[in-house]
Formats: sequence, C-alpha cells, structure tokens
Amino acid sequence: MQSQIVSVSELSAVIKELIEENGLFDNVCVRGELSNYKTYPSGHHYFTLKDSESSLKCVMFKSSAVKLRFRPENGMAVLCTGRLSVYPRDGVYQLICSGIMPEGTGDLQAAFEQLKKKLDGEGLFDSAHKKPLPPFPEKIAIITSSAGAAVHDMIRILSRRWPMTKVLLLPVRVQGVEAPPEIVGAIRYANRHRLADIIITGRGGGSIEDLWAFNDERVARAIYDSEIPVISAVGHEPDVTISDYVADVRASTPSNAAEIAVPDKEEFYELLESMRIRSSQAVTKKLSVLRNRLDSAAARRVLTDPSAAVDSRRMELDRLRDGLIAAQERNIARKKQRYIRLTAGLDAMSPLKVLTRGYCVATDRDGTLVKSTSQLAIGQSVSLRLNDGTADCAVTEITEDN
Repeated sequence: MQSQIVSVSELSAVIKELIEENGLFDNVCVRGELSNYKTYPSGHHYFTLKDSESSLKCVMFKSSAVKLRFRPENGMAVLCTGRLSVYPRDGVYQLICSGIMPEGTGDLQAAFEQLKKKLDGEGLFDSAHKKPLPPFPEKIAIITSSAGAAVHDMIRILSRRWPMTKVLLLPVRVQGVEAPPEIVGAIRYANRHRLADIIITGRGGGSIEDLWAFNDERVARAIYDSEIPVISAVGHEPDVTISDYVADVRASTPSNAAEIAVPDKEEFYELLESMRIRSSQAVTKKLSVLRNRLDSAAARRVLTDPSAAVDSRRMELDRLRDGLIAAQERNIARKKQRYIRLTAGLDAMSPLKVLTRGYCVATDRDGTLVKSTSQLAIGQSVSLRLNDGTADCAVTEITEDN
C-alpha cells in the first residue's frame, strides 16, 4: 500500500483539528511547576509547565491574564486550567490557559502572601512608622459603606462613649473592583483637607473575596502615606488583611475600632471623680499637717509669753558681760605681772643702777661717754652724772695708770 504524501503544514493542521475538535481537551487541568515565565508588552504570558519527566508549552492571553490576583513566579507549583491546542508554525502542542491557581492554596491567598512579603520588605509594617492616636479626638472620619451595619454600629458606639467627638462619614464601596480607588481617594481627601484627627476605615465580615479591597496595594500605600492616624477595622477578629498590617492601629472589628478611637465618658467621669477624691484627701491632709504645725507654733513659749524670751536673753547677756569683764581683768592682771617682771629685769641691767652705790658717769661736752684718759685734755669741761644730779667740772690733772 502506497503511503499518502502530505506537507508539514497539512499534517500540523490535521493534528490541530484532531486535538481541538475532540471535546476531551477543551477543559483540562494540568499540575506542574512554572518555568521560563515571561510577560510580554502585549499583555500575553508565556511559560512552560513541567514535572520531573516532561514539559508543556503554555500561553495565557491578556484577556485571561488580567484576572490573575497573584504574580506567578518560576518554581511555583500550580494548577493550570485551559484547552489544548497546536501551534502550527512550530508543530508543537500547547495549553492555552484560562486560569492559574497555586497548588495547595487559593490564588487570593497566594496574592495576599506575595503582597505581604513585598510591603514588609519595604518597611511599611515597621512599628517605627506607627502614629499614636490622640487621646481626645475632636473629629473622626469613617471611610466605609454607608449601607452596611458596621457604620451604624461605629456611630452608635462613638456617640455613646464620647459624644463630644464629631463623626464624618466618607461613603465608599468596600467590595468589587471599584472599591480600592474609592477608598484611596477618600483617605487622600481626608488628609488633603485635614477633616479629622483619626481615620477609621473598614467593613463588616465576609469571605476573603469580600474583604479583598483591603488587601489591595493601592489602599495599603494610601494608609501608609496618611498623615492622619488610621485605624483598620476589617471583618471579624480572625480576619487579617494587608490594611491591618499597614495601619497605625488594628481593630478586631468595626465596633472595636470605635472603642479604641475614643475614651469612655463613664470611665472618664469615674477617673475625674477619683482624682477629685484624691485631690480632696491630699488637701485635707495638707491642711491637717499645717494646722498641727500652727498649733505647735502657737503653744511655744515665745508666743504665749514673749517677755520670757526677752528676760532669758537679758540674763544670758548679763552672764556674757560678767564673763567678758572677768576675762578682761584676768588678761590685765597677766599683762601687769609681765610688765613688772620686764621692768625689774631692765632695772637690774640699767647702768644708772650703779650710781646709787657711789659711782658716777663722765661725759664730754657732746654727751659722749668718757671711757679713757685719752679722751680728756687739761682744762676740758666734763659732766659728771651722779645718783641725784649732774655736776659740771674742769680737768686740772690727768694721771694714767701703769
């Protein structure tokens, strides 16, 4: 039997027709690992799906790729759904994907983890960037749906706990593709016009799809850039969103956010009453101490009998005077005795003392003491100092001793 001769294009077209017209390959789900993942400017995604033994070319066109909620990465284990086709030019079969889901987890959870890791790496979750809440806010802006039960719960709790605070509602959608840009716009509007001291943004509980607007990167960055402190209040207590990580304060529920935002007036009144009682007790105690000091001072003798203090000081003055006089007399007596001793000593050593024993002292006309005959001359006048006076004499004769 002679073989039928066909061209490469004809054979590829036949194979393509056999595969694409067979309903078995219109909706398949293939498990594998992503490899050579590339995104082209056209918006189409091209990659290879492989396991330990084989590989499969895959393409996801822009119309399907825009629906992806996470970023596929090389090495990621995924489940790809789509239809099998043949690319005639290369003569290879490929999977035209309509959806990609990380294996073992949903695409939303994968997207959540990827964005969380990205923003955490940029420092958006750091506690150093968290702004403190004012203790007594004058205005609070609530960014949420005006139709939900959450906003009514928050307004009711805020009015009950701290009615002095003015509440502003900035209604936005909190679900769907339109929600993130509306939430971002409301946060920026509140900051631009300084509408409030605190912003509360969030919504009531729901599925991860319902809460997804608060896992949007645009919302996270708007919260991070807000100069007004932001409280994130999304879902129920177990629900955690990216907004919770970025916000300055995370509330477990919208009602909890209202409780965090303002003080409780009843507790504040109790605090004021406690402070009033403590202040009163402190004043009473202080007055008691001062009264005791006053009574003690009033009982002192200096106040009850002022003259007694003067008399006591007068007697003390007399004792001091007597003491000073006695001390002065003793001092004078000591100095007198010393004077007598010194005078006696000087008198004993005085050259005039010998004159009382019959001696005299001769001096010339100038008052110079005559000690030798060599100082004298015949006819010279000399003065003789005697015990009881002075005699002027003339030298008539000089005799020298051998």
